[in-house]
Parts: sequence; C-alpha cells; structure tokens
Amino acid sequence: MEKPPFRQNQVCGSWHMKERLGTGGFGHVYLYQNQESSEKIAVKLCRLELNAKNKDRWSREIQIMKKLKHLNVVTAKDVPEEMMHIALNDLPLLAMEFCSKGDLRKLLSKPENCCGLKESEVLALLNDVGSGIQYLHENKIIHRDLKPENIVLQDISGKLVHKIIDLGYAKDLDQGSLCTSFVGTLQYLAPELFEGKSYTVTVDYWSFGTMIFECCCGFRPFLHNLQPVQWYIKVRNKGPKDIMAVEDMNGEVRFSTHLPYPNNLSRTLLEPLEGLLQLMLKWDPVQRGGGLNPETKQPQCFALLDQILNMKVVHILNMTTTQVHSFLLSPDEGLHSLQQKIETETNIELLNQELLQETGVMLDPRKPAAQCVLDGVVINHSEFIILFI
Repeated sequence: MEKPPFRQNQVCGSWHMKERLGTGGFGHVYLYQNQESSEKIAVKLCRLELNAKNKDRWSREIQIMKKLKHLNVVTAKDVPEEMMHIALNDLPLLAMEFCSKGDLRKLLSKPENCCGLKESEVLALLNDVGSGIQYLHENKIIHRDLKPENIVLQDISGKLVHKIIDLGYAKDLDQGSLCTSFVGTLQYLAPELFEGKSYTVTVDYWSFGTMIFECCCGFRPFLHNLQPVQWYIKVRNKGPKDIMAVEDMNGEVRFSTHLPYPNNLSRTLLEPLEGLLQLMLKWDPVQRGGGLNPETKQPQCFALLDQILNMKVVHILNMTTTQVHSFLLSPDEGLHSLQQKIETETNIELLNQELLQETGVMLDPRKPAAQCVLDGVVINHSEFIILFI
C-alpha cells in the first residue's frame, strides 16, 4: 500500500506532532505528544534519498540505541503502533525520550557564557558526559561524533542531566578492533582521523577534551577561527602537554599548557582540570588518555576525572571586599582548620570571622568543615559561605 505523504501537522491516533526539533545527515527529528497521557517522545525519520552506506548507518544506530540503558545516554523507546505508517521508506523509525532543555550548544551560545560556563555547570558536564562515554566504551562502542550539538539536557527532579545523543556515526567494536573510515564533525575530530589512520576509543577522548575546554573558556582550544584542515597543519607539532594554541599579531602560533583567562573556574580546580585536558588532548592517540591504571584498569584520564569530581571545594564570599576565596578540604578537616586557612589568605583573624550559609544558618564548629560543601554534581556547587567580620 502506498504511504501517505508526511505533513507537518501529522496526527497518528492519539499522537500529535508538535514541532520539528532538528535536522541531521540522516533525517529529521520531530516532537510528538500523546493527547491522552501527555507523554512526549522524539521521533527520528530517515530521509527518503539515503544511499546504501547511510542506510546501514541508520540501521546500526537503531540497533545500538536499543541495547543501551544508561542515565547519560538518551533512551530508545518503542515506536507507537499508530506511527508506523509515517516512515518514508522501508527503514524503521527511531523513537527516543524527549529532552526538553535543548542542547549544550544552545547553553554555550548564551551571552552570559561567552567566557565559559559556571564552575558548577562544568562539573555537572564532566560527571554526566564522562559517565556516558565510559559506559559506551565499556560496551565496545565509540561515538565518533561527540560535540555540543550531540549533548542534550533533561530536567530530572529539578536537576539538569546531560545525555549523549546521535549514535549515527557510532561504531560497534569487537574486542581490540580498529576503525579506518569516518565521516563526522571536523571541528571536534581527533587528528588521526585527518590522517586516515586506524583509531580506537581515544578519538572520543579528544572530542570530549575539546568540549571540556570550550565549556571552561567559551571557545575551542586550537586556533578556533581556522578551518580544521588549516589548524591541523599548524597544531600537529604541539607539545604533549599543550592544551591551547592561538596566533599572535605576526601570525605565529603560540601554545600554552594552561587554561586562559577569563573563565569562571576557582583557582583550586584550575590545575587538576588542566591536567585532565593535557591527558585528553594529546596528539599521539596511543598516549592520549594516559593509558590504563595498572590496578583498576581504568583509563588514567577517567581516574583523574573521578578525583576532580570527588574534590570538596568551599567558596567563601568576603562581604567586606566582595572577593571569593576557594579552599580544598580534606574529608575530615575541622572548621577550625578552614578558618585558619581563611586567616592566612585574608588576614582576618579567626575570632573575627563569622561564617554563614546562604540561608543565614551559622556553621556548626563541632562538625567537619565539609558540612558547608554542597556536592557540585548532585546539588549546586555555586553556593557560597558568607564571611562577615
């Protein structure tokens, strides 16, 4: 039977099409809502004119999506029976959970984020996307096209959660296999892909590192104004710890091992984040990520990522100077020890310090100093302890 033409106002039983969410290389993504239950799903329709190679990619994306289940990877859903007839060809539809908060590119494009995201947002990204990537790799899958447009945001119980989407270029790997073919987003592409070399999961490290840098500073790390082929030629001689390259007024390329200013990161987190980027942005794909930890067998870059996420950092707002001071706390460190650190940095004597939470509640001197640290991933790391003198 001939399929009816697809219309923007398509109604499929109780499912009504609300809007087009986006367009990719393989097809269009639409938002459908069930008029009875109010459930929303994203439905991806394959373009009619796909060639055989892209049809294979489409089918592979659906196969991969259906076998994955992780908080930070978008979930595939069963296609409602009423929608089966809207497929434009013999390829199946892909139904997914709808993430209502847009994508990471939308967040980065906001004027207030021109110099990078807030520290709490960077930490949440590290936690969520890092967890999603590790899950994919543990399941022998490399994404190959990680970029801000492929990270979507969902509100779950008042918490913003990042989810990886668009596995159209993902590769389902056998143990130890290498890949040699790729078509993806060049701006986030690992250098070995420009060279047509074999590659492994470390291509995702490069893409993730590029995203982390952009989220910290507001722009990509290596000559972001140049086309990828141009920057590849200029950046390939970078040092193993260089995480940024810019051109000076004379056209000379200057490399740096540090994150540039301005950014919204506390001094306490700068050095470990720079260390993480130095591992993820290594030019040599074999060295990238730092290899495996001999004891845990976890990639060194993700071991360092876990250390960063487990750091307890307290931000103290000095109401006299309006300056923010950040301190790294050990798990059992007492409040007296924190106040000594404050005295050393601010010259405010311990007896003259009055520390209040944003709610106005005073800190309990009998409890560890970590009482004032809200988990940067679970809650909001941007809250301050207010210092009065």
